[in-house]
Amino acid sequence: MTIKIHTDGASRGNPGPASLGVVIELPDGSIKTHHQTLGIATNNYAEYQAIVVALEKTKSLVGKVNTKKYAVEVYLDSELAQKQLTGIYELKDEAIQKAFIQIWNLRIKFKSVDFIHIRRELNKQADALANKALDES
Repeated sequence: MTIKIHTDGASRGNPGPASLGVVIELPDGSIKTHHQTLGIATNNYAEYQAIVVALEKTKSLVGKVNTKKYAVEVYLDSELAQKQLTGIYELKDEAIQKAFIQIWNLRIKFKSVDFIHIRRELNKQADALANKALDES
């Protein structure tokens, strides 16, 4: 069983007012969304927080005892974050390193978690949610 997640982080000013958007598609076809502001942050930090929140929400949706039954595909339009999460690029920023550890600890709770880079136009719903959070704040 596979759960598909689309995540996006936004920052207006970089650093500036930041937010995240998450779209979670469960195996039964149901879709859950979430968006929130993050205060002042960089875009990369917002991208990472979107993944943290997405994995936490997914864990809550399927139940902690059931997470090992699910493979998770995380789709993101940040090539930098995807390459850092897959070990291609090194992590240098301390805040990003902390988020990486959070993601790693959440990742091992699932059967598998893959990070897949997609073009921005294929991530419109998560992007719209991140922008909605900023527009509403």
